[in-house]
Amino acid sequence: MKLLIVGLGSMGKRRARLAKGIDAAIQIVGVDTAEGRRAEQRVHHRVGQDVGVRVPIQLADEAYPSIAEAVAAAHPDAALVCTAPLSHAAVIGELLDNGLPVFTELNLVRDGYAENMAKAAEKQLPLFLSSTMLYRRETQYIKQQVAAFGKPVHYIYHIGQYLPDWHPWENYKNFFVGNARTGGVREIFGIDLPWLLDAFGDVESVTVQKDTISDLGLPYPDCVTLLLRHKGGAQGVLAADVVSRKAVRSFECFGDGIHLFWEGNPKALYEFRDGDKQPVDTYASFEHDSRYSDNIVENAYVDELTNFFAVLKGEEQPRWSFEKDLKAIELMDKIENS
Repeated sequence: MKLLIVGLGSMGKRRARLAKGIDAAIQIVGVDTAEGRRAEQRVHHRVGQDVGVRVPIQLADEAYPSIAEAVAAAHPDAALVCTAPLSHAAVIGELLDNGLPVFTELNLVRDGYAENMAKAAEKQLPLFLSSTMLYRRETQYIKQQVAAFGKPVHYIYHIGQYLPDWHPWENYKNFFVGNARTGGVREIFGIDLPWLLDAFGDVESVTVQKDTISDLGLPYPDCVTLLLRHKGGAQGVLAADVVSRKAVRSFECFGDGIHLFWEGNPKALYEFRDGDKQPVDTYASFEHDSRYSDNIVENAYVDELTNFFAVLKGEEQPRWSFEKDLKAIELMDKIENS
């Protein structure tokens, strides 16, 4: 298979590396308007969980400045959109016009949703939307336990990380989290609301508290706390911020007969049973990229790409969709407009 990756920044590099790890025969065709990124032929990354050696791999077999040139020269079979969110609508539309199945990273905004959903349906092309937290085995375990419990639960969830630490290699004001429409707090909600909606159901009401407590100079509040009531009876407190100096993902779910704890990484999922807090093993092994916090593991990205490749073969259905994502975007818009 020949895979077109539009956007050769950090996420495009990650997707290229992981795609080749899934199937070494996959050919990567890159598109980026930046000449420096196109010229970059190797990316260094850490291999495995405990191996400190960074080895070079080929990033892309070919690279072009535009989608039109890449399609004409390379004839790819499918495309990944790894550009900044506000560019997605136009990029997705152009790829669909060229008859390509599309995998896209988080959109965060509804720009082009109706048009691109209609275009994909008309052309009978897969339109696959990333939601990596749905592929974390910890979130799936939580969902299964809550469903098996069968009674209302409450949860408390805090997610935060100091915004300059998100991409230490670049200024936070120079990539999309510095934009008011696609800011860091909205990005957190875009990442985590899908699995919360999947596990606990649609939200029927939300109470919002916002604040700015940093000197980061952002065009949006840097701390937002929500009280969410789900239609099935679950209720949650969700706090998101971009000021926590230690990256944190702290989740606790409780009810009369269930108590789950998760500190955001595969080694820190627990349930209370037999009078004690017991660890839950969800991964036999996992890969972590040392450039990111311990709460980010590569396995979920691999599982997500594997799902996309199976969708292309007609063997599986995606776990998330543009239709489902509209509910999350509507909720994010409601939060911002409160």
